[in-house]
Amino acid sequence: MEQRIKMMLPQLNERQKRLFLASEALAFGRGGIAEVMRHSGASRNTVKKGIAELKSCVVYDGKVRQSGGGPKFAEDKNPDIWDRIQAIVDGSTYGNPMRVLSYTTESLRKIERKLKDDGIIISYVTVGEILEAMGYSKQTNQKMLQAGAAHPDRNAQFEHINNTAAKYIAEGIPVISVDAKKKENIGNFKNSGQEYRRRSDPRKVFDHDFLLDTLEKIAPYGVYNVNSNIGFVNVGTSHDTSEFAVESIARWWETVGKHTYPNSSRLYINCDGGGSNGTRSRMWKYQLQQFADCTALEVEVSHFPPGTSKWNKVEHRLFCYISKNWSGKPLVDVQTAVDLIGSTATTAGLKVICVRDDTEYEFAKKVSDEEFNSINVTKISPYCAWNYRIAPRKNSHVIN
Repeated sequence: MEQRIKMMLPQLNERQKRLFLASEALAFGRGGIAEVMRHSGASRNTVKKGIAELKSCVVYDGKVRQSGGGPKFAEDKNPDIWDRIQAIVDGSTYGNPMRVLSYTTESLRKIERKLKDDGIIISYVTVGEILEAMGYSKQTNQKMLQAGAAHPDRNAQFEHINNTAAKYIAEGIPVISVDAKKKENIGNFKNSGQEYRRRSDPRKVFDHDFLLDTLEKIAPYGVYNVNSNIGFVNVGTSHDTSEFAVESIARWWETVGKHTYPNSSRLYINCDGGGSNGTRSRMWKYQLQQFADCTALEVEVSHFPPGTSKWNKVEHRLFCYISKNWSGKPLVDVQTAVDLIGSTATTAGLKVICVRDDTEYEFAKKVSDEEFNSINVTKISPYCAWNYRIAPRKNSHVIN
């Protein structure tokens, strides 16, 4: 028996070893289990389990272990492991709050150590597999930064935005990321991308748009609620003005915000530093004052530094999915665009509400010095040009 065990065990897998030792024990007779244990070093439970399998006559299904055997997946032992890794990566993104692993300062081993400090034992290899499943990847450099040196306070402003947003979300205060999507032509024009159609039957569209006497355009303004992964888009058919931008935020508040956050008295807005919601726009701040007066909300605003608009969360958590959803589909009319935007959804739970805004907004509308000086604004240091708070004015008319 000793000679057979020494020759055979190195050639067998786990299941085969168990059954072989069981057969030797049965063949030996009384005391066979103890004899097999002495020559093989196997445990009594292993030999007894093999004997039970032999006597049950179970048909071999090709598996070394029974279903459910082996170590548990990291996700089974720690159901919130994805959220924990996401928090580590998002919280250590240097100068770029986008969800891109190649820009994060954390290596896989650093993430492993941080998780271990929290009592979660997981290898860096498993961390890499989870990150890949979450949609992260190692990426080459991409030419998307502004020419010249970055603003010296850029990363500090990013950290201010991230820390403030995290604090307000924890307190249940709504945090929204806003911006205007690029204008889109309305009509039977080519839309970038592809769609499924029968072979050799591509959709026919106009080859040019500049020959048309009148060309209708839409200006989608997006509001992305960071707290709840819900997007709101106000599709304007007029100019993209500051008045239109704040009207879009007001429509979000009336449609979603006040119902989701009925007890909130504050609103935190993240936006770019230019365009209809720019840092130098007097109309933007004046319209925010009207919004604060009507809703009794204290509105805090943080602008992204110059040249960093692509890192606004509304861009890569809302607009990119809208573009994918209508990829290859001509926006033949405004209602088609509204329907396509409203049908946008993701497996991560993104939902989008879309409304149409046919209001005619006056282009280049001015704000008088008297009106501008009436704004109840408080600058937030140390980056006062990018961060400020607008509070409702006393005796203002509040609309419930």
